[in-house]
Amino acid sequence: MSDVLTIRPASETKWDCASFGEVMLRFDPGFGRVRTARSFQVWEGGGEYNVARAMRKCWGKRSTVVTALPENDLGWLVQDFIMQGGVDTSHILWREFDGIGRNTRVGLNFTEKGFGVRAALGCSDRGHSAASQIRPGEVNWEKLFGEEGVRWFHTGGIFAALASNTAEAVIEAVEAARKHGTIVSYDLNYRASLWKSQGGKAGAQKINREIARYVDVMLGNEEDFTACLGFEVEGLDEHISEIDPANFKAMIASAVKQFPNFKVAATTLRNAKTASINDWGAIVWAGGQFYEAPLRENLEIYDRVGGGDGFASGLAYAFLEGKGPQAAVEYGAAHGALAMTTPGDTSMVNAKEVEAIMKGKGARVIR
Repeated sequence: MSDVLTIRPASETKWDCASFGEVMLRFDPGFGRVRTARSFQVWEGGGEYNVARAMRKCWGKRSTVVTALPENDLGWLVQDFIMQGGVDTSHILWREFDGIGRNTRVGLNFTEKGFGVRAALGCSDRGHSAASQIRPGEVNWEKLFGEEGVRWFHTGGIFAALASNTAEAVIEAVEAARKHGTIVSYDLNYRASLWKSQGGKAGAQKINREIARYVDVMLGNEEDFTACLGFEVEGLDEHISEIDPANFKAMIASAVKQFPNFKVAATTLRNAKTASINDWGAIVWAGGQFYEAPLRENLEIYDRVGGGDGFASGLAYAFLEGKGPQAAVEYGAAHGALAMTTPGDTSMVNAKEVEAIMKGKGARVIR
């Protein structure tokens, strides 16, 4: 089933992966609380960008990011982080800074890891950010997809939720990608707080169902498919604590009937027993069949943020390499599991480490 997706050859393109979204500064208080912190470690991160970064750092692929930053020291700090991750910065839109951040700024994300019965917590401060002001017509998509060429384009619902203009820019981007034969992957990544300004769930469904018409690879967990596309998952409780994979498979079957352009649909399956202990698995639908990764019960979590993005990049890598759906779900699930063993939003592992845990190697000291 390696031919489920028709992917442009690397020889015809400049980029294996391009992402479109906001790149923020993440402020991490360690295992303390944001509300009582006296120091933070700073990382870069963004739901869409994390995939492009992992494609470069973990999988060795050619990646670029489309985003916007202010011309000030915080914008240049984010650029420096991006360059450290090996991701190309030539498609960044730079905004003139007014000196106080009224016109444009870098989005900030304060994130607690959580521990035991205390859940992870995110507190965003991203109003008027440079990326949230991106509008249709600002990005030269013909240059990116037509002249340069991209094999895999990734964007998502976090960026689309920021404002009506970012949703319109996403639609413009996926239309252009499809025109030039680029695979489009989209992570629904539902965040209720972000969709408030666009009509809540009703607004989320209207926008995401429009975007979905251009998507080849649709990603999201059970809450995402329910909130963003309106598909119900039987047996889903209000806390999203447990899910029967059989019911989720039935929902996916319904989704691909309504959106026949979906060539692949994928989800991670997470049962968060505590913030520190999760059951972790994944399912991929491709070519009319379902493929599952081995369930990792009682997976120890260091920092859960970025696990889904790690899954998305591992899945994309396997398809880019022609490995097929079963390998894709296993690469994705293994990489997502490893991404949650390190701090920060982005992956800090390499392909050999991912393949080692796929083969069942233990956690003995490596010397």
